[in-house]
This record gives sequence, C-alpha cells and structure tokens, in this order.
Amino acid sequence: MNRDPAVAGRFYSFDSKSLFNEVQSHVEKQEKTRVKGIVSPHAGFIYSGDVAGAVYSQIEIPETLVIIGPNHTGNGEPISLMAKGAWSMPFGEAEIDAELAQAILKASPLIHDDSSAHLFEHSLETQLPFIQYFREDFRFVPICIKLLSLSDCEVISRAIVSAIKQVGRSFLIVASSDMTHFESHESASRKDHQCINQILKRDAEGLYETVHRSKISMCGVNPVTVMLMACNYLGARKSKLVKYMTSGEVSGDMDRVVGYAGMIIQ
Repeated sequence: MNRDPAVAGRFYSFDSKSLFNEVQSHVEKQEKTRVKGIVSPHAGFIYSGDVAGAVYSQIEIPETLVIIGPNHTGNGEPISLMAKGAWSMPFGEAEIDAELAQAILKASPLIHDDSSAHLFEHSLETQLPFIQYFREDFRFVPICIKLLSLSDCEVISRAIVSAIKQVGRSFLIVASSDMTHFESHESASRKDHQCINQILKRDAEGLYETVHRSKISMCGVNPVTVMLMACNYLGARKSKLVKYMTSGEVSGDMDRVVGYAGMIIQ
C-alpha cells in the first residue's frame, strides 16, 4: 500500500518545485560525514527547517534508513512499524525496505506491523523531503512509538541492531524529536541543554531519566533513547550538536516557544 502525505501543504510545500526551493533555503554546502544516527526536529519547516537542514547538510545519506518518531495521534500499536509499500511525497515515492522491516519485526514481538499509526503522523514524514533532496535511491523503515519504559526502548534498539547486522547494508538511524514545548525561550533553552548534554555523552538512560525527572516536554525522548542505544551497540564513539534554536527566533514570540536540536552520532 501507499501512504499519502498527511502534512504536505501545511508543514512544508505540497508542490515539488516550491518544496525544492523551500528545502534548499534551509540546507548548507558542507563536507559530508558518514554517521550512525541523528536527532532531527519535525515542526513546520519555517520554524525547524534550519535545524533539520543543518543536520542533513553534514551527513551522507546511505541506502537504508530507520526513521523513528513519536506518536502524536494516539493511533495504532505502542510500537508500530509499517512493513511494506511506499510513502507518496511531493518529490516522489519513498519506498519501504521490506527486508529490513521484516527482520526487525522478527527480532522482537513488542514491535507490530501496523500502518494505522503512520497515516496522519507528521514526525516521520517531515524527515523525507530533506532525505530525498540529497538522495533519491534509498529505502527506509518507519517506526512510530508511544510512551515506553526504558526496558522497552532497550528491546527495540536491540531488535534494530540485530536486523541491521543481518541485512548488512549501510544504514542511518534517524530519531525525530522536537524539544521543550510552549515555555519561554530562556526556560526551554535551559531544559533542552540538559537533554543535549546527555545526548552528547551518548547516555541513553541519562537522557530518559533527565526528561522524566525534570518533566521536560521533549516529545521524541523515546525515539532518541532507542537511537542512542542502537548506535552505542553499533560502535558509536562521538556525538555533536549541529544546531539549536527555538521557534521564538523565527516568530519573535519568546514567551511561548518550541525548542529544536539537530545532533549527529558517529
């Protein structure tokens, strides 16, 4: 089956030519680096596009991607993987890597083949225009997750690692997340840098506990936790903050912002 875009025309341009110009306005000419994972935001491109563009500008896009995002709609299973088909996008179809998807499903009974969670979810879809801008011939596995325990995050990460090793292709794990929601720029920046510091240490458990202990409204804490765990199992040694900003820097409203962080794990 094909999934139609849910937020084209709202979060980003529906028309392919307009979208090309929109994405191009957010990317930079940078030397490309091969990385294992990234953190990228998922708001409307006018707000978070500079952060997402900065991250994607610095990395090589491999042939296979696992894109993990939070579930904002409440639809579907706690851990929902869309295992076949393609996502129709303004730049063309993005095909699901059915082989890798099946390998992930077989690696853990916690992960369900469920497309319903993906139909109206924006957190994964908003990554695709940036990916397609830099590379046409890739396949991906979309995983949408609700609030989970730390131990469940561990199980998912191990399943992804096992499947990646089994399939044996070059890979990138994308964790889609915005940071603090609807606080002042000062408050959001302070809280978000607590999270960023944990990611810089590649401390998945530290990130998870920081968010829950300090009640930080980082919607993608579980996707980022899973990504960090998987990258650590796959031999990650370095991490870097590429760009941080808040929506207030675009809108001018510094009293009620959303934070965005772009990060690389190598």
